[in-house]
Amino acid sequence: MIIGVPKEIKSNENRVALTPGGVKDLKKCGHTILVQSTAGEGSGFTDKEYSEAGASIIATAKEIYAGADMIVKVKEPIESEYNLVKKDQIIFTYLHLASSEVLTKAMIKSGAVCIAYESVEKTDRSLPLLIPMSEVAGRMSVQQGAKYLEKHNKGRGVLLGGVPGVQPANVVVLGGGIVGMNAAKMAAGLGAKVTIMDVNVARLRQLSEVLPANVTTLYSNSYNILKTIKEADLIIGAVLIPGAKAPVLISKEMLKEMKAGTVLIDVAVDQGGCIETCKPTTHDNPTYVIDGIVHYCVPNMPGAVPFTSTLALTNVTFPYISQLANKGWKKACAENEELKKGLNIVNGKVVYAPVANTFNLKLDSLEGILNSQF
Repeated sequence: MIIGVPKEIKSNENRVALTPGGVKDLKKCGHTILVQSTAGEGSGFTDKEYSEAGASIIATAKEIYAGADMIVKVKEPIESEYNLVKKDQIIFTYLHLASSEVLTKAMIKSGAVCIAYESVEKTDRSLPLLIPMSEVAGRMSVQQGAKYLEKHNKGRGVLLGGVPGVQPANVVVLGGGIVGMNAAKMAAGLGAKVTIMDVNVARLRQLSEVLPANVTTLYSNSYNILKTIKEADLIIGAVLIPGAKAPVLISKEMLKEMKAGTVLIDVAVDQGGCIETCKPTTHDNPTYVIDGIVHYCVPNMPGAVPFTSTLALTNVTFPYISQLANKGWKKACAENEELKKGLNIVNGKVVYAPVANTFNLKLDSLEGILNSQF
């Protein structure tokens, strides 16, 4: 198989989907790997390292897409790439289709086979390709929150951990999944007073057992959310419904109940955001202020720490990339239930219910498509 690795072009996205080590292992299996020039530089990998591992260094993304049977990326294709995606080509990346009707329709039109990292799912309902980036984003959300709480960044001028004689900051984390747990752990480690909220009582029980004593668990409902955000200095939106648009937990009206200079970090922005006033920002211009509340809504937060993020991501994506390359998508997905759940669009047909439901599109039978291929 010919595998293409284009350079990421989303704002300040420095991750890369394949390391030189991954190239070397795929090359051993007889595959051809095309890597766009400088694709790995942001993560610390040079063209020379890729070339020495056996990759062909290609000048442009257009050539990569034209020559590859499978494209492996980190972030979803953006508008300038839509017309480069071709029929029957495998696109394996974070897609987050439910957050963009334009992207969804572009991928339908392309006729490609779109497999989303974020919807690959194990039998225990865990999301193996989302976990490492959720860990990074959860930890980063606290770092960014602490920074934007500083007065010169339009925050309240509050130190997360306080000092002797001065109370620490109040941090509210909405969602007790991987992002939420890592955010709570980091905030607690810095000495903040943390409240983590979720609708799953069993999960709250687990979190209560493993998180430090300065973390309080609280059942998530509209009453409790409104009550806690009134006293919050930093609020982290960490809600995820796999493959679907995030539910709105904080409305525009609720901003009026918060203290001026409160910071909102919406990690769920990739899936549409769990804060009504959320709109995607960039690492170049990460924040904006509405009603005195600082909003930080960068969709590709882990892209700011690309060395760590690339290694963490490729550790978990490579086994799936290898299966797709060695077997082809049809056989790989038929034999691996985890990978099969990653299929979102196949040759113009939507096969993933959350995406179809979000945009009122026809849902085709994945089993029917797979069975018709053999």
